[in-house]
Amino acid sequence: MAKVLSAQTHSLTRAFAVPHTWKLTLSVAFVAQVLSAVGFSMMFPFLPLHIETLGTTTGLSTELAAGLIISVQGLTMMVTAPFWGVAADRFGRKKMIMRALFGGAITMAMMGFAQTAEQLIVIRAMQGLVTGTVSANNALVAAAAPRRRVGFAMGTLQLGLWAGVAVGPLMGGILADHFGYNMPYLITALLLMTGGLVVYFGVSESFSASKEAVEFHPVSLARGWKNILGTSGVSLALIIRFLSGLARTTIVPIAPLFVVSLIASETGATNTYAGLFMAVSAAASTVGAVWLGSLGDRISHRKVLFYCSLAAAIFYLPQALVADIWQLLVLQALAGIAAGGLVASPSALLSRYAGTERAGAIYGLENSVMSGSRAVAPLFGASVAIMLGMRGVFLAAAVVFALIALTAWYLLPQDKVEPARRSSPRATAA
Repeated sequence: MAKVLSAQTHSLTRAFAVPHTWKLTLSVAFVAQVLSAVGFSMMFPFLPLHIETLGTTTGLSTELAAGLIISVQGLTMMVTAPFWGVAADRFGRKKMIMRALFGGAITMAMMGFAQTAEQLIVIRAMQGLVTGTVSANNALVAAAAPRRRVGFAMGTLQLGLWAGVAVGPLMGGILADHFGYNMPYLITALLLMTGGLVVYFGVSESFSASKEAVEFHPVSLARGWKNILGTSGVSLALIIRFLSGLARTTIVPIAPLFVVSLIASETGATNTYAGLFMAVSAAASTVGAVWLGSLGDRISHRKVLFYCSLAAAIFYLPQALVADIWQLLVLQALAGIAAGGLVASPSALLSRYAGTERAGAIYGLENSVMSGSRAVAPLFGASVAIMLGMRGVFLAAAVVFALIALTAWYLLPQDKVEPARRSSPRATAA
């Protein structure tokens, strides 16, 4: 027995403790992903309520200011993300992660001292210009991981993302209820600074610019992006990424108000309940993200996209009919598990369709598309709520998930499933 345990310990040590392997890079990126996700998601449960507390100096309505504060960061990131992606391919992916984390720390600290809604909106716009940790992490890990393990690696990163999103809103709601609205921003700045230091000391990137890296020239940039988008399957994968972001985010503006309508007699902890609602879905997504990412490596990410989006549509429909907060939470959990398959698979498909030589540019475009969905979703959700009521927003989300399923099944190219290679213990350890 002792010999068996010794052999297993030796195998694990070789597999995970060897410096500068892709698994070590993945582990460090995972930690950075968790810290940034916890921090950035803290504000969502109370952001509209904070806007109302601050007030405006230009006569903006609370509703319009709340919509702007959610959308403006996505708009500015949508513009700058492709350029940061190109910079990652030319100057290194590690540098781009550090830029996003340290830049985010500075802007979040500034938000903690904002005096008016307008100041908060301007700082959120600045945040979109300098951040983008998700795409930077994706580019670093996609370039480091073996091609046949990309789905697992992306799923692990998304586990970190949604684990952070599961904790962040609830933590932010509790902090806001007990210490005021400024404290979550300052805690977030500390978390992002810590994440930046973890990447600085933990990642050793042997980087040299690829021959396919796009030059910083208007013509070269346009030609490079055109070539990427012209690759079979890439444009459709980006469309699916946009639609999945739209479906998941469209309920964010109405979520606090809808939760309050279900717990009208318990208004003393509104921020906490709103945070719990968002945390449940995110926590459920973490359950499915890694497993569904690995499943896609084995059976095809296209199939995972189809079945998961179909399941998400089915679980969103009855949420329009709930009468109690616990019914909503259970259905959100089930929908969250299904949506976990829509988190890792598009990123893995982008890597399979276009390769990893231009990983920075590819995931920069993906981040731009995701930012666009975050910018459009609040306006889309608010418009649906005005026309159909808050319950109609859940119906709209179900329709978008169904559209993803149809796109994946009928239009998305097949992705080649690479069989796992049986190799020597030494190769496995690497």
